[in-house]
Amino acid sequence: MALDNETLTLLLDAVRRFVNERLVPAEDELASTGAMPEGIVQEMRELGLFGLSISPDYGGLGLTMEEEVRVVFELGQTSPAFRSLAGTNIGIGSQSIVMSGTDEQRSHYLPLLASGEVIGSFALTEPEAGSDAMSLRTSAVRDGDHYILNGTKRFITNAPIAGLFSVMARTSQERGADSISCFLVEAGTPGLTLGKPDKKMGQAGALTCDVVFEDCRVPASSLLGGKEGTGFRTAMRVLDKGRLHISALCVGIAERLVRDAARYALERKQFGQPIADFQLVQAMLADSQTELYAARCMVLDAARKRDRGENTTLEAACCKLYASEMVGRVADRAVQIHGGAGYMAEYAVERFYRDVRLFRIYEGTSQVQQVVIAREVLKAHR
Repeated sequence: MALDNETLTLLLDAVRRFVNERLVPAEDELASTGAMPEGIVQEMRELGLFGLSISPDYGGLGLTMEEEVRVVFELGQTSPAFRSLAGTNIGIGSQSIVMSGTDEQRSHYLPLLASGEVIGSFALTEPEAGSDAMSLRTSAVRDGDHYILNGTKRFITNAPIAGLFSVMARTSQERGADSISCFLVEAGTPGLTLGKPDKKMGQAGALTCDVVFEDCRVPASSLLGGKEGTGFRTAMRVLDKGRLHISALCVGIAERLVRDAARYALERKQFGQPIADFQLVQAMLADSQTELYAARCMVLDAARKRDRGENTTLEAACCKLYASEMVGRVADRAVQIHGGAGYMAEYAVERFYRDVRLFRIYEGTSQVQQVVIAREVLKAHR
């Protein structure tokens, strides 16, 4: 463990209070404006939320995977857009540098990401390359001491506010993992432009947009690790960790939904009694609590295995598949328990119902997780 039990308890208590006292009351404003209050952003920085997974050597908290998911369980009990702001710095925006960066890249960028001074963004997905990341077309051509980048990235989280992009680009026209490299490209670099922010079904305040490279000239020193051909493998390793993080987020949201649904069922009366007295309502709560508990146990087990140094590609995919599907079912039941009120924007379950739909799609769709799980099972028994 990176923290002793007392320190971890203090951190979890602080995050829990921050969620309940600051984030939950700000949910409606965030949903209506799509703008993150600067005061809340600063408090997130002060709590160290941007640097959960970054080593203390670079100003982060350096949490283990188990500690990280336990913090995310708490962060999940409010609008996922709040977590999303720090999420790229915790995960895909920083971990490529942590795993594969040079000493110079780590010492320069990780302190900025850990403090939240710079928001990181992971630019992999393209108009024609989503689940099939190997088919990406963005190119990086060597030109003396520089590379020239051309291509378009799509649905890139935090891109509108990012200061640093981890960009996956093709340095060879061969099809294979060795053909893809990663480049650290700073916002404002000539040739890098942003599309207009996407208008999404849910998660207002979690900003995404296209990132376009047109003859974008970057120094050779921006090549991650100083070596071509490591980008795809790094991306897959980053996604393994990210899938556990997202699974923990799904667990946290499910806990909030069960709590909100139970409270509503105790207050709402029909036929002269609280609807919580009716067994069919109780059945929906029971199913939700059972699935939530199963997902929580899965995530903690996989996190502990990762902390022991075990390969958790299979477990991470299992968690992502089950937890993201689980929270969708829990959200659906929460709306059902609320009845007509659950369809009204006045209640948080309406917003969460839309918000959680994304978890079955990003960082690997449910169908991609099934493919990964099947591949790993067959590999083990072949």
